[in-house]
Order: sequence, then C-alpha cells, then structure tokens
Amino acid sequence: MKRGILVSQFSTLENYFTEKREAHLEELKQFLRIPSISSLSEHKEDMQKGAQWLADSLSKAGLENVIVDKTSGHPVVYADWLHAEGKPTMLIYGHYDVQPVDPLNLWETEPFEPQVRDNKLYARGSSDDKGQVFMHVKAIEALLQTVGTLPVNVKLLIEGEEEVGSPNLEEYIENNKEKLAADVIVISDTGLQGPGQPAVCYGLRGLCGVQIDVKGAKSDLHSGLYGGGVQNSIHALVSILDSFRDAEGTIEVEGFYDNVRPLLEEEQEAYKALGFDEEELKKEVGVNELFGEKGYSHLERVWVRPTLEINGVFGGFSGEGIKTVLPSEAGAKITCRLVPDQDPDEIVTKLRAHIEKNKPVGVTVTVTEFDKGKPFITPFDHPAIQAAGRSYEKVYNVPTAYTRGGGSIPIVAAFDEILGLPVVLMGFGLSTENFHAPNEHFHLENFDQGLRVIGDYYYELAGLSKEDLKK
Repeated sequence: MKRGILVSQFSTLENYFTEKREAHLEELKQFLRIPSISSLSEHKEDMQKGAQWLADSLSKAGLENVIVDKTSGHPVVYADWLHAEGKPTMLIYGHYDVQPVDPLNLWETEPFEPQVRDNKLYARGSSDDKGQVFMHVKAIEALLQTVGTLPVNVKLLIEGEEEVGSPNLEEYIENNKEKLAADVIVISDTGLQGPGQPAVCYGLRGLCGVQIDVKGAKSDLHSGLYGGGVQNSIHALVSILDSFRDAEGTIEVEGFYDNVRPLLEEEQEAYKALGFDEEELKKEVGVNELFGEKGYSHLERVWVRPTLEINGVFGGFSGEGIKTVLPSEAGAKITCRLVPDQDPDEIVTKLRAHIEKNKPVGVTVTVTEFDKGKPFITPFDHPAIQAAGRSYEKVYNVPTAYTRGGGSIPIVAAFDEILGLPVVLMGFGLSTENFHAPNEHFHLENFDQGLRVIGDYYYELAGLSKEDLKK
C-alpha cells in the first residue's frame, strides 16, 4: 500500500499552519484561560466550561457527533469523523483537566493568563495536556479545510479526570466499547527524548501503592520509664522498611520478580544507541553517584525494571528541641513501579505477606492499599509505532528514538486491556517544561513541528491495513 502524505498535500498543510499560527495560538490561549482543575470542587463549573469549550472547538474543526458526555464525575468529550471507507480508525485520547497551581508565588506570570516568552507558551495545561490535545484538533481542522477529507477515520475521547487518576473512565470505556471501537489508540501526553530529538514511547510502567501503619502502646510513653522494655513504633517501622531492599537496590519481597518480562536484545541495543549520558544526569539531579539494581543501565532501571520506593515516613516528635518519648504510632507510604507482566493485585498480596513476615514483636501493623495501574507495552516494531517514527523523522530530520516511560498512565493499560488495541504514545512535550509545577510551559517549535507530524501520521496510518494494525 502507498504510505505517507503527498508532497503537494504536505506543502498545503505547511502553508495552512503558517498562515493560521497566530489565530491558533489565540484559540489555545482561550482554552488555557479556563481553570479546569479536576481535583478542586470549587472548579466544578470550570470543568464544565472546559468540556464545552473543547466540544465547540471540535465542532468548528469539522468533527461530527460531538457530545459532552456525563460520568459520575467530570464529563468526557466525544467526537468523530467516519467517512474514510475501508481505512483504519484511530481513537485519539487526551485530557482537558489540569493540576492545581500551588505554590502560586513561584509563578512568574498568572497560571491562567497565558503568555509567550522566548517562543514558549507559559500557562497551566500548556504542555500537559491541553496544548497537545489542541494540536490534534487543529491537524484535523487543517486537513478538512485544505484537502476536504481525512485519510483515516477518527474518534476523539477527551476526559476531565486524568489528573485525579481517571476514576470514572474505565467504566465509561466498558459501557461504550462499540462507540469507541477502533484499530489504534493515539495519545499525545508524553514527551520527546530531548530538544529536537523525537521519540515514540511504546511502554509504561504500572503502579501500586500501600500505606503501612504501625501501632505500639496505646499512647506515647516516657522513654526513661519504658525505653528498652516496650517496642518503639518507629524502630519497628524502620525494620520493616529496611527489609524491602538489599544494599544494592534489589527488592527482597518473595516472588516480586517472578513475572517480569525480560528485555529483548533489540531493545537493549536501541537503548545503547541513544547514547544516554549518565554523567550529565548526575549533574542535573545533583548527586555524586547513581544508584539502582545491579547489572542494569540507568535507562533499563527506570524503563524496564520494577521498583519499590519509600515516598514518606511519619511518626514521633519532629518539632524544635527534643521530646523523650517512645512514639505510639508510625507510618510510611510506599509505591512500586511495575513492568510487563506484573499484576498490581498480586504485588500488593506479596507486599502484605512480606510485611507480616518481617513485622517485629510488640506492634500491630495495618496495610492500606492505594490506586493501582497495570503496566502497558506495544511491541516497538509494531507497524503503528514505526509509522509514528517515520512521521517524526520526516519533520524533525533526525532518527526517532523508541523508548519506554518510567512513569504510569493507568488508563492506558485499561485501553489496552478493554479494547485490545495497540497504543501509540506520540508526545511533543519536554521533561523540562514544568508540568505539575509552577511556570509550566510548552516550547512552540514543538507545537509547530508537532502539527506537521500529526498531519503526516494520519496519512502514514492510512497506508496500513486493519490487518497490519492487529496486535
């Protein structure tokens, strides 16, 4: 099959994006002015405004069946265009909700008053994920305005709860399988490998977390009267925490590594070819040595190996001076990043067994589970992944890196599991863009180039058959 966009069509798209650039940026600024913070109840109306603004933008772009669909929480926005007979159908996922802006005093400009400085667009949501969602809307609009049609069928599902863990989206997907049926899922909510270095992310780690609460005596005790004769909750907690890993970072929970999928030789070679500079990383994060599981490179440790990390410890007295007590209570929060084919529920069960086995005498221990998300992977040689790589290379004029992400987007695994489709993580952000932090911004050279990459990718997908895209 013929693949890729025609030179004349690509040139027409280029002209359209160049001509409309300032108008598009003004539209994006309107979107960014809506403080659609999903985690704060006082912004419930803003969430509705954000969803409606997006729906209006999709209708204006030429998409059909646009609907703001209710869930038990914030609404999702759906739209489609299904006139490319015999061609693949792409489901585009993103989110219009954003993180809170605290601490406000660290922002150089107001978080919901977008400003362009040094060819960067500053505002909450500019990179994560309003800016990247908006690029797909404008790529579709450009094709419908210039070519008059789309080379593939498209469906868009844009939610308003990603930043709070997508609590209602999995149920929505289950209830709307037919409406969401597609051949490939495309998500632009990740990043490039670096400035001018495109990357397709083909896998993410999963996640599970627990809180460990240790209870000793019924109240704090005087350390002079009871010290040495009654268990200290903090000492008991430290003993449990120390049992999780050895001195070299290997996790000692029984069965923790049982289902870890081995790294393919081709993947290992691809990671080496990236030329990752571990010395530069040390400078960036301010450490004199990197640390991790023995026998693996830094990229392998953060992309393809599971972890167990202590995220917080609490208990006892931490005020000024000293208070001579045996604390009655202590606690810690831990999270595990998981890799294919680890199951979050199985790992939590193993954590519980390990904690019980290593619990010191004289205390009771309670384990509370937190959110879980399964790991996800689409083989990096999958045709949809490789097609994305070709589109990046056409616009950026450098080879595309094929990477995995160390983080977790739990709903990605749900898409993979419920709909059974290949997932292409095709992002345009940079790790330095302060998403989730003050002064979030989006480099506009990647906004400009990303529009062209997306437009080309639709044509690359059109050159693949539905059979090509089956996992």
